[in-house]
Amino acid sequence: MSILIRGGTVVTAEHSFRADVYCENGSIVAIGDSFDPPPGAQVVDAGGMYVMPGGIDPHTHMELPFMGTVASEDFFTGTSAGAAGGTTMIIDFVIPSPQQSLLEAYKQWRSWGEKAATDYSFHVAVTWWSDQVREEMGVLTREHGVNSFKHFMAYKGAIMVDDGILLNSFGRAQELGALCTVHAENGEAVFHLQKKMLELGITGPEGHALSRPPQVRARPPSAQSPSPTCWVLPSISSMSRPNRRRRRSAGRGPPGIACMARCWRNIW
Repeated sequence: MSILIRGGTVVTAEHSFRADVYCENGSIVAIGDSFDPPPGAQVVDAGGMYVMPGGIDPHTHMELPFMGTVASEDFFTGTSAGAAGGTTMIIDFVIPSPQQSLLEAYKQWRSWGEKAATDYSFHVAVTWWSDQVREEMGVLTREHGVNSFKHFMAYKGAIMVDDGILLNSFGRAQELGALCTVHAENGEAVFHLQKKMLELGITGPEGHALSRPPQVRARPPSAQSPSPTCWVLPSISSMSRPNRRRRRSAGRGPPGIACMARCWRNIW
């Protein structure tokens, strides 16, 4: 199937310009001026419109089983909704249970992803550490194209990792040339404050914010972390900014980025 998108304003990361876009079998083949449509091609009049690449959402959780719940969107409904808004690829998270094989979890998420309506890829969380995890990180990178590993410093009793796991995983990721991402909070302090909220009878959504004041969100990995590429989130606490500045000045990778303001082009 071939499509000629004619007369639109093509928008890229660097430029915008008037051009025709010719596609075959779902891929852009040529961009230029005044193409003649080949026989049988569908012609789309894009005059007065912008023509731009589909968006990539690098942080989604489709049908995620988590602490007794399951995310409401599955890979079909979530990616379909995204496509309606112009998002044509997602990067979801494989989150193994502690002691679960990373490869086993990856295969499970891949099976769920088969019904996706758009392109998709995965980060893989490191939730425990052993020689097996170290080896499977290598297999995922070499054989399955995974180049991003997630770490949670929150969610005690579920997937929270300690400094030992962080250091081992960061070191291994550096060997593999992979990116580390971190959900950076003081998990012990959050857990303590969660219990306080329950004791006070605060069980609504406001308890989430009250159990996470800025002070407990100000402990991302330090500038001395061994990983040269570490993406720290969430980073809404002003107290965490000096830590991010120290990482930048030490040449230790990109700054923390708030969950609602990611830039795929600059991070990846």
